[in-house]
Amino acid sequence: MIDIHERSPDQPNPPGHNRRIKVCAHRGSSGTHPENTAAAYDEAVRVGADMIEFDVRRCRDGGFIVMHDPAVDRTTNGSGMIADLSIDEIRRLDAGNGAQVPKLAQAFAYAEHAILNVHAYPETEEDVETMADVLVELFTTRPAYDRGFVTSQNVSILRRIRALDPKIRLCCLLAQRDSNYVQLVLQRIDCDVLQPSNTIVTPQLVAEAHDRGLKVNPFFANEEVEMRRVIACGVDGLLTDFPARLIEVLEAG
Repeated sequence: MIDIHERSPDQPNPPGHNRRIKVCAHRGSSGTHPENTAAAYDEAVRVGADMIEFDVRRCRDGGFIVMHDPAVDRTTNGSGMIADLSIDEIRRLDAGNGAQVPKLAQAFAYAEHAILNVHAYPETEEDVETMADVLVELFTTRPAYDRGFVTSQNVSILRRIRALDPKIRLCCLLAQRDSNYVQLVLQRIDCDVLQPSNTIVTPQLVAEAHDRGLKVNPFFANEEVEMRRVIACGVDGLLTDFPARLIEVLEAG
């Protein structure tokens, strides 16, 4: 396992190291364990992932839990919208193999082991304010400035975080799969990281992003052929549901 404790997201791998890009475990090792659970995060750390991506949503009572979907139906044994459920109601559900849905602070504890890619999903203006405030507090008190960044399609929350604490790194997502992706993102906000769809990643897109000082961590690749194609484009990181497989590809050269 590489030493992820002493290296920031902007630092290169040590000279001669065979890890050329950051391995980002998408919702943890979600291809082998229930997504967005401690088991998935623990497995990502165990296999040597550099980065863990997880999703944040706000519950009815103002608590914050880690889940991708706006409803609990797909990933738990419950049903209903997160916005209509309390954090205690959600925590009583089975998220897979008896696992609980993690609280936000529990997921943030993994900053001790990996870079955090915190994907924020605010749904209302109140969500934007409260979620931004909580994320800034967590990044500040850990501190986790060099241990992660906030990702979102919602520009309002990114702008609020930037205003509250400009040291926190940001990643702006776009749904568009456009060859002008870099320009379109920077028209929305001056961010630090890009996370484009793997389907539009080319050497030209990566070079343009690098010329503007941006890191490129595409979403996502699970099969070896696509992993190798994206890696060859010169990306800085790559999201995958199978971090162990990506590590094997990188170490094989």
